[in-house]
Amino acid sequence: MKLNRNDLPKSSGIEWITNDKLTWINIEKPTREKMKMLELHYPFHELNIEDCLSKIQIPKVDRYGDHVFVILHFPTMDNKENFPRSTQLAIFVGYDYLITIHQGNLRALTEIFQICNIDQNQRSSFMGNSSGYLFHSIIDLLVDDLLHMLIKIEGNLDDIEDLVFNERIAIAKEISRLRREITTLKRLVYPLKRTILTVSREIQKFSEEDLTLYFDDVKDHIDKVIEVLDESKETIEIFKDTDFMLSAEKTNKILAILTILFTLSIPATIFATYYGMNVNLPGGFETGTAAFLGPYTTFIIIILLSIIPAGAMIYGFKKKGWLEF
Repeated sequence: MKLNRNDLPKSSGIEWITNDKLTWINIEKPTREKMKMLELHYPFHELNIEDCLSKIQIPKVDRYGDHVFVILHFPTMDNKENFPRSTQLAIFVGYDYLITIHQGNLRALTEIFQICNIDQNQRSSFMGNSSGYLFHSIIDLLVDDLLHMLIKIEGNLDDIEDLVFNERIAIAKEISRLRREITTLKRLVYPLKRTILTVSREIQKFSEEDLTLYFDDVKDHIDKVIEVLDESKETIEIFKDTDFMLSAEKTNKILAILTILFTLSIPATIFATYYGMNVNLPGGFETGTAAFLGPYTTFIIIILLSIIPAGAMIYGFKKKGWLEF
């Protein structure tokens, strides 16, 4: 004979609150001992229990006669890297109970559970009178929290837009990081939309109130998230291409300047090489240095022979427009 669910001991590490006949149980960081305690009070399938202990399950909806088992994934911010990570949320929904099982990373869910635990008014408002309404309230809360992440992404996009045309600052790393963040969120949101569409039809049987409008509102929010992510993805790709083109243009300018400087130094290099050889050359020590311009006549001649070709090349480059930077 199974124990009554109200006999769950506090020492089990399982928290719960009640509102009228509805019980909400919240389990953070599930262990095998906690899940075994849960099995004593509820007729859950052992495979679902194993799914709750795993962190790598795909989103899904399992239907049973008296309850529904749902696995969803929501993004949470990694405190070390400040980067969104996928967190699994498992939910059992029955006629007079709802059980949430997660790793404790869903801060919004943890906070609202604690608020409902101490505030009767908040408890009545959030939980309503049915497990179906409570399920909607939890999903709506987590989707709204997802919208807050999008505000941060849009702020980062604005910052990158201001910096992408600044040639003194390299932002390739910031662009790549934001692209990765947007891609991660999109990978989580698309399965979330499909799962919510499926489970919304199953949840209605746990509520006498019509929940269609409530779930339609959640779907609208998810569509808004997807729309913003698609726009952000397109925008960051534009910034990536712009940064690449500007970087390539900057590199080309540097190479052009270095090439011109190297080209202008060729005449001087040639004459210096000749007069550095150990052979007889006009104006050299062996043939007698020229003196018609003074003691530095040979040096002056070499300088002139270097400057004149360089000046001719500058004129040619200018005429062809190669010196326009």
